[in-house]
Amino acid sequence: MTAGQDGLHRSPHIMSFIDNTLDRQSALRTDAAWLRGRFTRPDAGVVLLTPTQIVLNADEPPSIRHRPEKALVLGAKREEMVFLGEEPDGTRPLFAAALTKSEEDIEALPNVTGIDLRTLALQGLLPSEDISALAQARAMVHWHQSHKFCSRCGHASVMAEGGYRRDCPSCGSQHFPRTDPVVIMLVTHGDKALLGRPPRLAPGIFTTLAGFMEPGETIEQAVRRETMEEAGISVGDVKLVANQPWPFPANLMLGCTGEATSTEINMDDDELEACRWCPREEVQQMIDGTHPAGDRVPPPISIAYQLISGWINGHY
Repeated sequence: MTAGQDGLHRSPHIMSFIDNTLDRQSALRTDAAWLRGRFTRPDAGVVLLTPTQIVLNADEPPSIRHRPEKALVLGAKREEMVFLGEEPDGTRPLFAAALTKSEEDIEALPNVTGIDLRTLALQGLLPSEDISALAQARAMVHWHQSHKFCSRCGHASVMAEGGYRRDCPSCGSQHFPRTDPVVIMLVTHGDKALLGRPPRLAPGIFTTLAGFMEPGETIEQAVRRETMEEAGISVGDVKLVANQPWPFPANLMLGCTGEATSTEINMDDDELEACRWCPREEVQQMIDGTHPAGDRVPPPISIAYQLISGWINGHY
């Protein structure tokens, strides 16, 4: 376990989406002429996304990058491209754009392949830096697709500042991309961990509890509220130990540990279909794939796995 620049502890190369090395050039992307120059560079690339898939360049090895001219031919619109950033040395600028094509349309295109981001991260075939850039791309493109109109007056808005703002030409409002914070917490009591099963998960997977933060809450307050709402368990001490962008579509997972001050579970049937205290030995079986009932924990790409395995290994 190592400490990152933010002081939080995480296991390197376990979680996906945390290794984004792009320089977003916030001071320069306001300059339209500078952005045009980046787009026309011979080493420029474009990430292409449909509502459900990442569209990869099917060369060997596969790449997230398409040449700008190819992206335009495939249906990307130049005026709606987001500038993601460039390498720290000022090379290889990268943009992102949406394609309004179905999965069947993508399958019919030459030299491209479509795949959903979660599957791509699980496969581990691309560099972690590319997977992390895709997280940025997916969140940004989703925001533009879902926020085309001004929330004040309803007029159509336009992209500005390389995609990091939308401006309303009618009332002058400025709108900025949103990231939704989510607390995700491993609550423990002695040698037992509180794990639950939301209905959306694949059969047999047990995971940490989680929930969206609400306005006016601290992280600690959100952990305590969500744990009480979902499991009826009160929580005392809370520590923030890790964080992870989670682009489904645009969350920031705030990984916490919490010490339970009660043990009787009163499960919310609307949130969970199962919830129980799991002894350390059982959790180890879930990780190892040796659980007698076939129960298991989420895959290593997730912060939930980080929290659970960190507790098993004595780091939390």
